[in-house]
Amino acid sequence: MDESSMPSPSVTAPGPPTPPVPLAALLAREELGLRRIAGPADADLLWVHTSEMADPYPYLLGGELLLSAGVLLTDPDRYVARLVEAGAAALGFGVRPVHESVPEALVEACDRHGLPLLEVPPETPFTTIARAVWRLMAEARHRELRRVTRAQQALATAAARPDPVPAVLHQLAAHLDGRAVLLTATGEELHTAGRHPSPEAAAALARLAGLVTRDRPGAPASATDTAGGTQLSAYALGGEVSSASSRDRSDLRTPTRADRPTQGQARDERRTHARDERVTAPQPEPQPQPQPQPQPQPQGERLALALATCRREPGDHTVAGIAVVLLSLLTAPHRGTAAADRSAALVRLLLGASPAEVAPLLGPEGPWTVVHARRTDGTRADALTAGALGASLGSTLVDAGYGEGDAVRVLLQEPHAPAPQPGWTLGAATPTPLPALPTADLRAARALAHAEATRTPLATETPSTGLAALVPPDRAAAHARALLAPLTPPLAGTLRCWLSLHGSWDRTAVALAVHRNTVRQRIGRCAELLGMDLNDMDVRTELWFALRQE
Repeated sequence: MDESSMPSPSVTAPGPPTPPVPLAALLAREELGLRRIAGPADADLLWVHTSEMADPYPYLLGGELLLSAGVLLTDPDRYVARLVEAGAAALGFGVRPVHESVPEALVEACDRHGLPLLEVPPETPFTTIARAVWRLMAEARHRELRRVTRAQQALATAAARPDPVPAVLHQLAAHLDGRAVLLTATGEELHTAGRHPSPEAAAALARLAGLVTRDRPGAPASATDTAGGTQLSAYALGGEVSSASSRDRSDLRTPTRADRPTQGQARDERRTHARDERVTAPQPEPQPQPQPQPQPQPQGERLALALATCRREPGDHTVAGIAVVLLSLLTAPHRGTAAADRSAALVRLLLGASPAEVAPLLGPEGPWTVVHARRTDGTRADALTAGALGASLGSTLVDAGYGEGDAVRVLLQEPHAPAPQPGWTLGAATPTPLPALPTADLRAARALAHAEATRTPLATETPSTGLAALVPPDRAAAHARALLAPLTPPLAGTLRCWLSLHGSWDRTAVALAVHRNTVRQRIGRCAELLGMDLNDMDVRTELWFALRQE
């Protein structure tokens, strides 16, 4: 058979379904009696192949441990050169019966071309070596499956936390032992986790994120690179963040390999690709979510997950793919008819429509529930975390707030009270018709202050019942205005909070975020202006009734 009729070596073969076996692991199997006598010590074995052909190049895929007894070995230098060109990982040479020892010319050729050369003793059959390699691959695959399973469970648990995006990134960085960053197309870091990479790696990571988030046809779904020995990768996410939600936050080498001028170098590329892109099962490359029809929000920015690790381990690509799916779901905006209706409502409000006119676009006629929320650990909630809270409460109408002490505000269309949320302190007003939403917003803020002062996860405003409900609302409001007329709004607010907390100075100070002496001074001033003894229970009852009418 002449060489022109042999199978073409340029056909790309799929990588193996199992992780590679380090050459050192095979040499550590003492029962095989293998000994490295030439070439480098580091190599990754993807296959085992036995051949006695003078030139096995056309039949190699790259990454093989080639086993041979040297039956047709006549030119060791050319033989080794062709193996290296084909991408073979190592050569195992069996001594006897053809050769009493490994030819010295073959040893010199392997050293010269950088191909590991193993001496196979006569008592070790080639099939035993192949069986050992497959067993090592099965063990490596089992370890990889367990690692991916643990990572999947940890990522899924993190996605259910009250701060899902930072939690997922933290778990991802921990399992990959590196840096995980959520970036916008402009390179802005929304969330980070893990140790900081070098400035060179950080800059390259931002450029990679810009590459996969380009809003143009043919933009890659993922990309890889290296910088200063750090392995970099970026994945496009299906979600996006509006520019408004980020307004208060503070010569690229493409990821494809350079073209190979020879067939042998192309084989080497396939071997490297099979080593770097190992997965436990056929995994599709993470794809960005299909882009919907244009919405009236042209300022949206696409997001990318960027990773920086010291090395690539088996299963890293699969773990990253799981995180990409979760983060895409967590950061994806709500689309479809509901989003179009919300946009239409906003436009109509800006053009002069009243809230009553746009309310039908937002859902049922009512009643509506206003909820105020703050993180229990005192950290400020960003737009993504606030959106996750809204999703947990069953609403897409969320205001994350932009001030340092601003609470997250959620507008619920369900008449029932919200449930407590882990990691959050909530204050809710009673279900309210649309015209009274501004008053309900004030009451939800008071409920949140009460919850924070009493350290309860949820405080809900209680409606007026009993004797208070028997007084006509208009007459009750007129009496309240007359009684409280001497008080300024800050004094009235302090008095209401103090009475709601049963006269506790410390809790009132916590709720109002002021010093307890300030509370004492304000309450004393209220007593002076009203001309009443605030230690009298009858006085407190009358004032509470009046303050409840606000």
